[in-house]
Amino acid sequence: MPKIVDHEQYRKELLDKCFDLFGQKGYGSITMRQIAEVLGVSTGTLYHYFPSKQALFEQLAQEICEQDLSGALAELEGAQTLQESMEALGRYLVKNEDYFIKWTYIWIDFCQHKGSKEMLKNSVFKRTNQRYQEAVCDFLGIQDLVLASFVLSFVNGLILEKLWGNETIDFIEQCALLGKMLTAYLPQNTALIKNKTVFISGFES
Repeated sequence: MPKIVDHEQYRKELLDKCFDLFGQKGYGSITMRQIAEVLGVSTGTLYHYFPSKQALFEQLAQEICEQDLSGALAELEGAQTLQESMEALGRYLVKNEDYFIKWTYIWIDFCQHKGSKEMLKNSVFKRTNQRYQEAVCDFLGIQDLVLASFVLSFVNGLILEKLWGNETIDFIEQCALLGKMLTAYLPQNTALIKNKTVFISGFES
């Protein structure tokens, strides 16, 4: 019998390998032919799943977005207050520090080769960013995209500081401080509990 291939699972496996490859070589310095060689597939197979290197990177960004959100949800499960959730977020960042630093490096390298204007016009990256924002809004029980962007920028800033080699950054300490700020800023600290179902459904959609 011919072997049945789960194409979606195979695509995800290729993307997972590309993450490490981009982390080692950088986006700009590697070709699709070289990617295929490292992955051990033909260029035809690679182009079948990804019509271009940029398309491959775009799919990688989408896949990582979903992985990030599901991973964060699992880490925050059981938290009863906003403060507890922020501290759990800090622990999640600590456990996955190397991964987040590598992904940030890959993003910076990609942006260097594509330019900010193209990034702003890219519909895939717009949707990915919107996905993160909506998840934060659901989690906090708000509809304030500016505040959601602030929270995301805060987390990204912490990771960048780590990437630059700032050893004074403590993820748990910083996220706990953010929790105190958000608790004081938001009208009530029950937002997390009231919207927990919405938050979970948002991740699983």
